[in-house]
Amino acid sequence: MTDPTALRASRLKLLLIMLVFAAPIIVALVLTFAGWQPSGKANGQPVTPQRNFAAEQLPISLSNGDTWAWRAKEPQLTLVALAGPGCAKQCLDVLTKMAAARITLNRNAPRLRLLYVGRPPADAVASGMTGYWKLGQDPMAVLAPFTPTTPDSVAALLVESDGTALSFYPVGFDATGLRKDLQKVIR
Repeated sequence: MTDPTALRASRLKLLLIMLVFAAPIIVALVLTFAGWQPSGKANGQPVTPQRNFAAEQLPISLSNGDTWAWRAKEPQLTLVALAGPGCAKQCLDVLTKMAAARITLNRNAPRLRLLYVGRPPADAVASGMTGYWKLGQDPMAVLAPFTPTTPDSVAALLVESDGTALSFYPVGFDATGLRKDLQKVIR
């Protein structure tokens, strides 16, 4: 015959173990139904409403006559630099920092494509810009809502390999923050 006190103690221990495993699930459900969602610490702004440039068939005409393929053949994100009018010294400085952010990805650098959309600076070839960036134009001005109007400035878009725009970095964005975001999403 079993001792009822020992049986009760065993059942209590079992319930406590189940409670330890169930508590996080219960807390998560309560927080979700209360409307709380964790916020990430991304430096870019989310693109809302979400857009998929591949689905929209957004044509970007490249300088070699081809059209940019938003859907990458292998998992690659695209960092799109959108130049304001008269891209010159400041603009080139930001573009250099953006290309340097790609380099800091080390062995994962090939997983990021760099696309420059807009009128290229006069010294794009001499500055080595064309070694890192694919140069293109937006003939239908579909990216106009993201393109800066401030002279000698750059904004950026981070686009997933399926063509979905993830983050927008407006004029004056922190290149270090962009680098941190790239290191989070490209592993």
